[in-house]
Amino acid sequence: MCRNIRTLHNFEPHATSDEVRAAALQFVRKISGMTKPAAVNQAAFDRAVAEIAHITEHLLEDLVTTAPPKDREVEAAKAKARSAARFGARPATAASGHNPD
Repeated sequence: MCRNIRTLHNFEPHATSDEVRAAALQFVRKISGMTKPAAVNQAAFDRAVAEIAHITEHLLEDLVTTAPPKDREVEAAKAKARSAARFGARPATAASGHNPD
């Protein structure tokens, strides 16, 4: 569930509100143990996502680093290479779900 939470600090361009909200949603899903809450829990679930996203925005604004900003495309390529090394490369047709026949 939480493998979709990505590092959001020190990237250029900065993390978007959508990225912050997606990370907050994954966090709340993980700690609540539910991907879609029952109607009775929806308000509490949504409030938690909003509050965590809000405080995450503040955290990202307040963090200080001397390291140069990371490039999203370079980091994505590194992650893809790590994944290929760990799980093996899949043929393009299998990964895309297309049947060559």
